[in-house]
Amino acid sequence: MKTVSHWIGGKSVEGASGNWGPVTDPATGAVTTQVALASAEEVGSAVAAAKAAYATWGTSSLAQRTAILFRYRALLDARRDDIAALITAEHGKVHSDALGEVARGLEIVELACGITTQLKGELSTQVSSRVDVAAIRQPLGVVAGITPFNFPAMVPMWMFPLAIACGNTFVLKPSEKDPSAAVLLAELAAEAGLPDGVLNVVHGDKVAVDALLAHPDVAAVSFVGSTPIARHIHATASANGKRVQALGGAKNHMLVLPDADLDAAADAAVSAAYGSAGERCMAISAVVAVGAIGDELVARIRERAEKIKIGPGTDPASEMGPLITRAHRDKVAGYVTGAAAQGADVVLDGTGYTVEGYEDGHWIGLSLLDKVATDSDAYRDEIFGPVLVVLRAETYEEGVELINSSPFGNGTAIFTRDGGAARRFQLEIEAGMVGVNVPIPVPVGYHSFGGWKDSLFGDHHIYGNDGVHFYTRGKVVTTRWPDPADAPTGVDLGFPRNH
Repeated sequence: MKTVSHWIGGKSVEGASGNWGPVTDPATGAVTTQVALASAEEVGSAVAAAKAAYATWGTSSLAQRTAILFRYRALLDARRDDIAALITAEHGKVHSDALGEVARGLEIVELACGITTQLKGELSTQVSSRVDVAAIRQPLGVVAGITPFNFPAMVPMWMFPLAIACGNTFVLKPSEKDPSAAVLLAELAAEAGLPDGVLNVVHGDKVAVDALLAHPDVAAVSFVGSTPIARHIHATASANGKRVQALGGAKNHMLVLPDADLDAAADAAVSAAYGSAGERCMAISAVVAVGAIGDELVARIRERAEKIKIGPGTDPASEMGPLITRAHRDKVAGYVTGAAAQGADVVLDGTGYTVEGYEDGHWIGLSLLDKVATDSDAYRDEIFGPVLVVLRAETYEEGVELINSSPFGNGTAIFTRDGGAARRFQLEIEAGMVGVNVPIPVPVGYHSFGGWKDSLFGDHHIYGNDGVHFYTRGKVVTTRWPDPADAPTGVDLGFPRNH
């Protein structure tokens, strides 16, 4: 059986805790790999390696860092199929979707390659007689990332390339459910010339996470995952004096107005709700149909959903793969089987779906629930599976109030031909990312990703300008150099003058 080890100090390090976790092929249900689960001492070794590397990496030149990152980008591009294959084998998403994940991660590597312009700083000259003021940004030291199973390559690449470009060293704790992609990312970074210890990977469960949150040499923690864990990460790491960005869960809504192109809206709803088997924090999981269009919109969504081909991610014909684990598959199915009792119309029930020849895989079909109540489990909870709920609203205002009443505020979208309505929506809606006729408004790399309310804990969004600011801290330097012609003026106990 394949074994996944840690990556510490620039080399593979076998697990020493004696604890191992199973890694399953979701398409077959078979355990194919075992991953080492780190003890607190092993996490400490990774942090120590990162701290030792920071002594030189933190003062390295921008030219050195960007040269390595450019080589790294080229290696990632050349090996994108290999990275995607690991994602498919351990997460289950289809190969084309895995390739898309790698491409979105590469955007942040490219942003990191241009870090020189992000770290230029500011200078004001002659603020007073021969006084200049400069604002600079400096790295934090050792920083950590804790990443989820649904994007085992992309989310780590949202974190560590920017962090190390800013001069920090990094300890990554990827999901133990699909750890292999993270190790390959670290190996390629070493091949690109990244010094030993700048990027480290430790696998593990809650023991490893808690060790990172408590370690005094970790200056900051980035996290992406569910809202309960994000809240715990934020509270615990903050209490230990760390800077934290913790991105939580979501219940993303798509508001469809009566004037919308219903074919375009139905296409968008199907792709955004069921892509990657719904295991995306930016998935559209709730459609709000305004006015009399609800029945027609649901019919068009159903027509499209019934044509989606579900199968193993290695099959080029597959459009959706299995869920990550059997337990998660059963949890998702529970929301569908309980929906009717809570008042929903079950338009599509995918809970009995299987794939011939892969009967032991973690399969579930597409489910569509209509006329869902806002107090039902299927609406209130983040299901994280291929389940789309439809709610009805009589007016635009009612739809916006419904969306804004959700405790989540990650992403949202409106479908309409009315520019005035779209403008109102983007100003009135309480969410961090908004799409206008765009169902999944994930920002490009040079803008920042993050939600509001229970979808984000901390002050900084991830990547973009917010990412640079999170991984650096500001310093302001005020300088006066006396002119050689100046005579001594003696001691002045007054408040410094600026004029």
